[in-house]
Parts: sequence; C-alpha cells; structure tokens
Amino acid sequence: MATGWAGDGAVQDQIDATVKDAIKRARSQLPKGPSLLHCEECDEPIPEARRLALPGVRLCVACQEAADKAQATGGGYNRRGSKDSQLR
Repeated sequence: MATGWAGDGAVQDQIDATVKDAIKRARSQLPKGPSLLHCEECDEPIPEARRLALPGVRLCVACQEAADKAQATGGGYNRRGSKDSQLR
C-alpha cells in the first residue's frame, strides 16, 4: 500500500506522541506542595482523607468539581470534524 512520504509506523508514532503529550499535560496540572487545611476558594475544611489521598490538594470536593466543570466547558477544538470539512 502506498503511503506517500510517511514511514510505515508514522501513524502509530503520531498517536504515541499525542498520548505522551496528554499525560505530560495532565501530570503538570496535578497539585504540588503541601495540602491546605482549608479550601482556598470557600475556606471550608478539607478532610484529612482527601489531603492524604491527593497530596498538594488546594480545593474541597465541591469547589474542585466546580473547577473541573468550568475547565471541561472551556472550549477546545473538535477533533472529529465532518468528512466534508476535511476534504476542503
């Protein structure tokens, strides 16, 4: 099968690089440093179990959920464009 200028493993290399970048980005967003005793948003106490489970935690569960929702709806781009848009 003719693949043009791309090597045999080029597609898999691109997939691997994308996954590696996503893991690196996710790890960079993990909290660092000592956990806070109180949420930096609402000042509610952060339970000890949460602080032990997630070192460096800065938000209570409710505020973290709100932050996660805000980040999830914050835009991005559509990786599954229609075939028509890919042909243009």
